[in-house]
Amino acid sequence: MTNLAAAVTSFVGRRHEIGQVRARLATSRLVTLTGAGGVGKTRLAVEAAAGARRAFPDGVWFVDLAALTEDGRVASAVAGALAIRDQSARPALDRVTEFLAHREALIVLDNCEHVLDACAVLADAVLRRAAGTRVLATSRQSLGIDGEHVLPVAPLPVPPGHAIPLTQLCRVESVALLADRAAAVAPDFAVTADNSEAVARLCARLEGIPLAIELAATRLRTLSIDQLLQRLEDRFALLSVGSRIAAPRQRTLRAMVDWSYGLCAPAEQRLWARLSVFTGGFDLDAAEAVCSGDGLDRAAILDLVDQLATQSLVTRRGARFGMLETIREYGLSRLAEFGEHDSLRHRHRAYYLDLAVRGERHWCGPGQEDTLARVRAEHGNLRAAFEDFLTDPAGADPALTLAAALRWHWSADGLISEGREWLERALALPAPDGRARADALWVGAWVPLLQGEQETSRQRLAECRRVAAAIGDPVPAAHAASQSGTANLFRGDMPAAIADFRAAVDALEAAGETAGVLHAQFQLAITLTHCGEHERAAAIARRAIDVGEARGEHLSQSYARWVLAFDTWRRGDPDRAGRLVLSALQLQAGFRDAVGAGLMIETSAWIAGSAGRPQRAAQLLGTAHSIWRSIGTHVGVFGPPLGVHHDRCVAAATRALRPAGYRTAFDEGVRPTVEDAIRYALHQPPAATPEPTAGEPGLTRREQQIAGLVADGLSNRAIAQRLVLSTRTVDGHVQNLLAKLGFSSRSQVAAWVARLPESG
Repeated sequence: MTNLAAAVTSFVGRRHEIGQVRARLATSRLVTLTGAGGVGKTRLAVEAAAGARRAFPDGVWFVDLAALTEDGRVASAVAGALAIRDQSARPALDRVTEFLAHREALIVLDNCEHVLDACAVLADAVLRRAAGTRVLATSRQSLGIDGEHVLPVAPLPVPPGHAIPLTQLCRVESVALLADRAAAVAPDFAVTADNSEAVARLCARLEGIPLAIELAATRLRTLSIDQLLQRLEDRFALLSVGSRIAAPRQRTLRAMVDWSYGLCAPAEQRLWARLSVFTGGFDLDAAEAVCSGDGLDRAAILDLVDQLATQSLVTRRGARFGMLETIREYGLSRLAEFGEHDSLRHRHRAYYLDLAVRGERHWCGPGQEDTLARVRAEHGNLRAAFEDFLTDPAGADPALTLAAALRWHWSADGLISEGREWLERALALPAPDGRARADALWVGAWVPLLQGEQETSRQRLAECRRVAAAIGDPVPAAHAASQSGTANLFRGDMPAAIADFRAAVDALEAAGETAGVLHAQFQLAITLTHCGEHERAAAIARRAIDVGEARGEHLSQSYARWVLAFDTWRRGDPDRAGRLVLSALQLQAGFRDAVGAGLMIETSAWIAGSAGRPQRAAQLLGTAHSIWRSIGTHVGVFGPPLGVHHDRCVAAATRALRPAGYRTAFDEGVRPTVEDAIRYALHQPPAATPEPTAGEPGLTRREQQIAGLVADGLSNRAIAQRLVLSTRTVDGHVQNLLAKLGFSSRSQVAAWVARLPESG
């Protein structure tokens, strides 16, 4: 496995350094690439790691630490990148080292400098406890621990101070990078005998810093090399007068970013500064909501983001945008100069609080998978908003609301431990009794309950009931009753659980809390099945399924289908039970819910065993075991009867296959991720790693639109008028689509559009 995506643009040069890194990884278990910001540490690390994948059979894993704001999140970030299911109460560092203990893997820790101590602790723990794992780190300074091998990353070589032949000049890596990036925005650009001296001087003045070269290349769309060089030399001269004692990054890279900032229009400068408030990227909706107003019209945000992307100041990946950390840090300094830091921070946290609340409010309906995907993508921004609330004397209620509103994110995305941390920090704030605190208490009781801490759960439920009574709100008390039922079910006190669930269902139905009703109903149904009340159990499960189908809800419906499958199996119909549990798993495939998938795959194993298929039963027991192991629990935690059925299935399959045959089949079923486990249980092949495709230019929707207008014969000015954009923006889009298509003229674009199949 690997999570190294196509995260970087085409890689130019550094072949010697790549060889150095790979050679050091062969002999050293911790290699740290050090150097100034923008020097290319990340790209070098990704390229070297990608080339070394065959040496690490258990995967190469990339962990971007740039979005973290505190040391305590480093181990959790690594656990998330490794897809370790976050459901146990143990420290994240212990879960990471246990996961890696018997694996041969490479972990790439990127941007360590602002969480250096935590990275050092984590790397040291991995070196001591996971003998087969190696670490490749990037940082502005070394981690400073035993066993570390430091490889400084220097800027790219620059041309010598004297003239050299053109062919030799083009092989200098800084020149090659400039030529490659310039061709992307100005397809006619080439290093020639006429401009070679200016190119050599430009690369030398930029000191071979890759980011500076790339930013300079974006200006070759409108400036000649000589014009670029003249402006740059003026700017460097100004900076050198006042900043001789500044850090190297501020003497070089900041000069380049200062210059790039100065060439932006005032509205672009203002948006650049405002976009820096986002952590871990943003989408267009967020940019429009948070950054518009006070001089930036909402309708102009798309055009301005396009402009910043054209200038390589904003990066784009799918529907999301981001900033290099260097660019973002610069923007934050400008935001403070504008006097907008506090106001933008407040807008940012209000937007993400609303995002979480809306997701929770509309959870019980269509689009649950999309809601979770959006929340996952915005996790860094949600964390930043939460941290901001924690530091605000008036932030207790919104912090409580945010932590509780994300409860489906915590459970269905396998982030139980992080959710518990958020809830406990919010509950520790001084806050008056209110709905926010009451909700956080019952959600905060549910999390330790899943981790087997009954007493903590009991105390919080009691406090929730007290607060609900004090404010006269029956809804939190109804949720507390449901959680009390869960606690009794897990303990095996079925009569008490039935009473709690019935009370909860009645109260939640009266309050219109459909998601809570469905959650309580499937648990009531499984409890009734354990008590032998099959008809009532099946009726309740079917009612929950009907509501889920009518509303387009999937997660709770999958649990209700699992209960109906379990009840059908207990009544002696394994064939129908098998079909039902597969339908439940098909709904689960859109989530990362380890508990749900584990329960359903366990039940599939029991059904297979009772149907005379011990081989399949043993395989599925292995699949379920791999899930339980990943989250540090077992099926018996969810009620004693389930543990009994598990033990009986294991015994029967072992008798049928003999111990050696059982172990072989069991091992065949083990799968590394919940997603792979579900696919295996559904008789689906493993998900293939998508290969990059040739021939698909990857145009954005805006570029496709502009390509069609170019084919219709419109000039850039006419296109700008048609689409209500600036001519400058259209110029950038046309240059981008020419580069992506590999064309040099508008007539080639027209011919390409004519060959496209008609749509609609």
